[in-house]
Amino acid sequence: MSQSGNSSVLDRVVAGFVRAGVTGRRVVIGIPLIWLTLFFLLPFLIVLKISFASQIVGIPPFSPLFDWSAGGFPKLQLDFSNYDYLFSDDLYIVAYLNSVKIAFFSTCICTLIAYPMAYGVARAPESWRNPLLLLIVLPFWTSLLLRVYAWIGLLKGNGIINNFLISIGLITDPLPMMNNAFSVYVGIVYSYLPFMLLPLYASLSRLDLTLLEAAADLGASRTRAFLSVTLPLSLPGVIAGGMLVFIPAIGEFVIPSLLGGPGTTMIGRVIWDEFFENQAWPVASAVAIALMLFLVVPIMIFQYYQARSEEQI
Repeated sequence: MSQSGNSSVLDRVVAGFVRAGVTGRRVVIGIPLIWLTLFFLLPFLIVLKISFASQIVGIPPFSPLFDWSAGGFPKLQLDFSNYDYLFSDDLYIVAYLNSVKIAFFSTCICTLIAYPMAYGVARAPESWRNPLLLLIVLPFWTSLLLRVYAWIGLLKGNGIINNFLISIGLITDPLPMMNNAFSVYVGIVYSYLPFMLLPLYASLSRLDLTLLEAAADLGASRTRAFLSVTLPLSLPGVIAGGMLVFIPAIGEFVIPSLLGGPGTTMIGRVIWDEFFENQAWPVASAVAIALMLFLVVPIMIFQYYQARSEEQI
C-alpha cells in the first residue's frame, strides 16, 4: 500500500474516533483514569469487601459478602466487628500512634536536612546543578532492600561504626544503634530524604531573586529576608515534600522489620502479621482501610499544594 493510501486510512480512523467523541484530551485523561481504576479502585473495593467479611476456616479465609443459600435475592452479610476490634485491642491503637509519631518526626528531620541542601543546589551555578541532582537521585539506582541491609552492617553491635569508634578509643562498649527506634529513624530519613529534597529544590529554584534584592534595599538583613521572603514562598515545596515523606513512611514495612526491634511496632508490620501470620484477612483489611482513611486528609493537602505549586510555574 502506498504512503498516500496509509495516510487516507489513518485519516479515516482518526475521523472515526472524533465522530465517536474520542478526542486527544479524553485519551490523555482516560489512560491514567483506567490505570487508577484497575490498580487502585478495584483493589481498594476488594479489600473493603473483605473488611466486612467474617473470619472462617477455608480458602479464602473469609465469608462471602452475599449469601445465596436462601434462594431468590441474595442476602447481604456485613460484619462490623472487624472495625470494632481495632478499638478494643490496644495493639492497633499503639501501632497507629507509633506509626504517626515515627512518620512525623522522620518528616521533620528530613525537612531540617533537605532544606539547606536544596537551598545550596538551587543557589549553585547552573553547571553544578545537574551533577548535584544526580548525586541526590543516585541511591535510587540501588534496591531499597540492599540499602537497608547496608545500614545493618553499619549500625549493628559489631558493625563498621561501632568497630571504628572502639578502635579509636572513643567508646569501650558497642552503642545500641540497632533494633530500636533510632535505627528506624535512620533508615526512613535516609530512604525518603530525596522525596523531600526534590520538591524543595523545585520550589526554591523558581524563586525570584529580585525579591531578595528588594528586601535588602529596604534594609532587611539576610536572616530577615529569608524569613520574610524565601521561607514563605518555599512553603508549598516544604508541604509537598513533607507529604511525600509522611504518607509512605506511616505505612512503612521493610525498614521497621529489618532495622526495628520488637518495641518498634508500626502499622505496616501489623497488617503483614494479620495477613500472613494469623491468616486474619478481614481484620487486616479493616486495619488497611482505616489507615487509608486516615491518610485521605494528608493526600488532599498534598494535592492542594501541588496544584498551587503548578500555578506558580
